[in-house]
Amino acid sequence: MITIRLGGTRPESAQGCVAVPVPAAQGDAPVAIDSGLLPDDIAAEAAAYLAETEHKGSAGSVQSLPRPLRQPARLLLVGVGAGDEAGWRTAGAALARAAAREARLTVLAPADLDAAALRGLAEGLWLASYRFSMTEPKADAVPKLAEVVVAVEDSQERETALAAARTVADLTRFARDLTNTPSQLKTPAWFVEQVLARTGDDVTARVREQDQLAAEGFGGILAVGGGSAQPPRLLELSWAPEGATRHVVLVGKGITFDTGGIDIKPTEAMQLMRKDMGAAATVCATVLAAAELDLPVRITALAPLAENMVSGSSWRSGDVVTHYGGLTSEVHSTDAEGRVVLADAMAYAVAHLQPDLLLDLATLTGASRVALGKKTAAVFSDNEELLAGVGAAAAQAGELVWRMPLADEYVKDVAAEIADLNNAAGNPGAITAALYLREFAGPLRDRWLHVDMSAPAWSGGNDAELVKGATGWGVRTLVRWLSALN
Repeated sequence: MITIRLGGTRPESAQGCVAVPVPAAQGDAPVAIDSGLLPDDIAAEAAAYLAETEHKGSAGSVQSLPRPLRQPARLLLVGVGAGDEAGWRTAGAALARAAAREARLTVLAPADLDAAALRGLAEGLWLASYRFSMTEPKADAVPKLAEVVVAVEDSQERETALAAARTVADLTRFARDLTNTPSQLKTPAWFVEQVLARTGDDVTARVREQDQLAAEGFGGILAVGGGSAQPPRLLELSWAPEGATRHVVLVGKGITFDTGGIDIKPTEAMQLMRKDMGAAATVCATVLAAAELDLPVRITALAPLAENMVSGSSWRSGDVVTHYGGLTSEVHSTDAEGRVVLADAMAYAVAHLQPDLLLDLATLTGASRVALGKKTAAVFSDNEELLAGVGAAAAQAGELVWRMPLADEYVKDVAAEIADLNNAAGNPGAITAALYLREFAGPLRDRWLHVDMSAPAWSGGNDAELVKGATGWGVRTLVRWLSALN
């Protein structure tokens, strides 16, 4: 990760590549930079260039002004929009790309830069500079941006914001790494190993392997994983700080590869199925982040992990699965496997963990993408306070959620003929999947929230702080939400 530090670099002494924030233009007025950021002669030069390029100051827009044989050698005039956290986050992401070949970048921040804006800038820099590759970098590769100095006075408030941004960005990048890794490596056992390697002494872990899952009755996880040569797992991570008065359980779908099972997916739909454990990566990374940030709330993450493969031992349509706790599912599609493993973990949480709040996250349905597009996660809950809290946290974090209805007229479709529930009740697919999962929240259904994050878990290209590939969606939102819990 880029090293970001605060420093009192004087504008007239800035060397090399220097970024200058440009607030959004107001109405028809021209954009104007803070007069105190640059010496008068350089400020006049920058202003003339801004007018020539018709820079509007929109968040993330960048104009590069080379200054050969002079210092600073290059000015990056970067739009910060309204100057809020979101604008600075987008600006940070743009700078990570515009200065990618620089060894060092100085950002001339206004003297009144608040902690939230600094956090946004840092998150943008760290998240947009993320790269994942299975090959070693070439010896003659172009140097990458290694250090950013934010030229603003140091303070405890700013240092705290920068530390929080560093932790969240680091764990988001970890979730991205887990999700991007090809499934020839990413078995359930491998996933557990990677998470445990990041787990410190203040986080406890319990791993249930196949024999334990069978002995304790986790029939859904066993059914989905039964066709694979790689046995399933259930990973349980817990952060339990002294004095915590609330307990939140996060359940994340962990299908390390999804062929669709016997109801096999077409080739184009299977190409990116290594991402089908993105939610498990998110909930595990969130617990690790909470421990690093010393959040005063008890948090347990449950990651039911399985490969949904095709073999002579695969589960079949028409089978009846007995879940943890006794509810049964009639299998109408082996490609509706995520909710089946989530059901086991949710039932276990309700029976044994006594959570105050229960959230499940999953790359669950294509229907949510059809409804909401590529960037927005669907959220379902009957708890208005919980919806409002998660929604506010998502807005602060720069991730998008939209409430979808738990429409009771479709409850009848979730019922099965020879079992309690139908695992693939059909359209509207995101709603019937949520209704299915609600049955496993039991007495916690009024304190439960479901997140269908199938679309925003993956980005098709570079977009602000996102890079092509896994996004680590949800880590930022969950940490913000947990930080605000009273």
